[in-house]
Amino acid sequence: MNVGCIPSKALLNASHMYHDAKENFGKYGIKTTGVELDLQAMMKYKEKSVSGLTSGIEMLFKKNKVEYVKGMGKLTGPNTVEVALTEGGSKTIETKNVIIATGSDVASLPNIKIDEEVIVSSTGALSLKQVPKRMVVIGGGVIGLELGSVWSRLGAEVTVVEFTDRIAAGADGEVASSFKKILEKQHLKFQMSTKVTGVNRGANGVTITTESVGEGGVTGSIDADVVLVSVGRRPYTDNLGLDKVGVAVDKRGRVEVNEHLQTNVASVYAIGDVIKGPMLAHKSEEEGIMVVEHIKNGSGHVNYDAIPSVIYTHPEVAWVGNTEEELKQKGVQYRVGKFPFAGNSRAKTNDDAQGMVKFLADKETDKILGVHIVGTAAGELIGECVLAMEYGASSEDVARVCHAHPTLSEAVKEAAMAAYDKPIHV
Repeated sequence: MNVGCIPSKALLNASHMYHDAKENFGKYGIKTTGVELDLQAMMKYKEKSVSGLTSGIEMLFKKNKVEYVKGMGKLTGPNTVEVALTEGGSKTIETKNVIIATGSDVASLPNIKIDEEVIVSSTGALSLKQVPKRMVVIGGGVIGLELGSVWSRLGAEVTVVEFTDRIAAGADGEVASSFKKILEKQHLKFQMSTKVTGVNRGANGVTITTESVGEGGVTGSIDADVVLVSVGRRPYTDNLGLDKVGVAVDKRGRVEVNEHLQTNVASVYAIGDVIKGPMLAHKSEEEGIMVVEHIKNGSGHVNYDAIPSVIYTHPEVAWVGNTEEELKQKGVQYRVGKFPFAGNSRAKTNDDAQGMVKFLADKETDKILGVHIVGTAAGELIGECVLAMEYGASSEDVARVCHAHPTLSEAVKEAAMAAYDKPIHV
């Protein structure tokens, strides 16, 4: 909420509005002159979004009689937490159960020193004082693409350096390929299958040295004003007293848990980024509810096959369930149904018809196995598909539901139709 989902989405929204006003308003018959960027005001808007939501959480604590202790906590026993208070001093809390929900921290590369000014993590990239002329993003994952997109819209020349041969790991391969082409049209540049061998700060910026992956690697270099190191995140389990209490962690520092998210110390549970699975806020929330239900009632469940993922660029990318590559690897027989937004009335009238919806369904039963969307509002559209998968729906079930016209959601209906029979409007 402070340095993750919320501030980045605020900047994604604001930068998209700026880009639209500067580049696209004219074709809608809206004449604008002298559109200028006030980066300081944009940052204040971001900070207001953050403070409004964090203060709202504090209100909910008070409303529900939750004691809120500010400080750095660590386990000193199976039922004891010691807090080094932010205001000074310490406090010991005796408790029946503990839930570790400390999230994750920025991962980096060897020999790269992040200074949060010129060589930045996602935290520093949310608070740059000016738009860099040239930005290099190390890593083509969700965070790098989102923040690279923000600064590209605001005027930076952005180059993404990615170690693998594709962006957006976890997304369906066909969708990721389509997404990359869209970003390239937005003037983002990509160096794929390339590793970064050095980042050297000088008087006039930063020089990034690179080498292509594979035999006979070709070396090269890129000059930039700002480098965003976005190579993933690591579970934050430092100095929590886990070793003192005997809570087991794996070789990647993740807390080991059973099916109830309970550690080997019976009174201690863990959720979210500190355990296995995708590092997603909504996954953490579901796990938190599951653990509390288990502690209170002895039951609780999360369907990990129905956890959506979203990249909040423009257009957005969203998916749930299996990718086509995963189904092939598992040897599952499946059918594919696709529908382009170019055939959708609302997308066409909005003049924003990039992308598609892709359904993957079991060849015999028609049960939905995965849905993948690249397009405007993909993060909202995926909700219907998550609900369908949660209740074991078939593609025909979705296709036979009446969808309002004209809406982007009709593309979901048409793709579902394509999976079990054929779409009408293509």
